[in-house]
Amino acid sequence: MTERQEQAALDPMLTRIGQVVMLHHGGDREEARSRFLDLWAEIGESGEPLHRCTLAHYLADTQDDPEDELAWDLRALSAAEELDSGTGGGPASVRGFFPSLHLNLAADYVKLGRAEAARSHLCRAREAADTLADDGYGEGVRAAIDRLGLRLGY
Repeated sequence: MTERQEQAALDPMLTRIGQVVMLHHGGDREEARSRFLDLWAEIGESGEPLHRCTLAHYLADTQDDPEDELAWDLRALSAAEELDSGTGGGPASVRGFFPSLHLNLAADYVKLGRAEAARSHLCRAREAADTLADDGYGEGVRAAIDRLGLRLGY
């Protein structure tokens, strides 16, 4: 079991978020968005940073409007930065979140036609990619960074 899976097994909120993620991956985007928003109302802006980061990260993927997606991805990054600063009491492995978070922001900015902001976050994703493990997840994030880099010519 990976560290993330172990943590989710011990944390009821992460378990609940994971259940909604499965619903979303099963194709029920609207219901997933509704349930994610219910969870967000429950934990709120002042909830545990790990919960806010995880929830906002997945909530972004359920958005129809690119501006809304960007707003949720920015919330996820902010919560991860809070965790990383040590004020959020989060796991040391939070640095492994940053490549994906910056990649998502880069993709958001591409959708919004903001190429310079996209390149900036793509650069940050690349810089943070050395924190990724040499596993399927890490390889997938690195490949996505490379694909977006090719698309941006960067």
